[in-house]
Amino acid sequence: MKVFGLIGYPLTHSFSKKYFTEKFDKLGLEGYSYELFPLSTIDDLPQLIADNPNLVGLNVTIPYKESVIPFLSGLDETAKVVGAVNTILITPSPTLPLKGEGVNSPLM
Repeated sequence: MKVFGLIGYPLTHSFSKKYFTEKFDKLGLEGYSYELFPLSTIDDLPQLIADNPNLVGLNVTIPYKESVIPFLSGLDETAKVVGAVNTILITPSPTLPLKGEGVNSPLM
């Protein structure tokens, strides 16, 4: 199972779960899911990662596009220039395995 998701707060307005669930189905991507992860504080991010070992990517929305940066192990050039992150790629690593990207990836 590969899990993707959205972090932010609040997320009651978000249509992302429905959108990406339909997209995964349309593309025939079995074993993929998209979840909403409302974080009342960005400090909850490390625990979210620890509690969800199948999590491979996150979209970032308000209010965390900037405040997530200190939690990341690296940024792409766009995120460095803009000073904000739209997507996070989670990779295996002994440290907090996150890379922020300033532009959207194909599935995210």
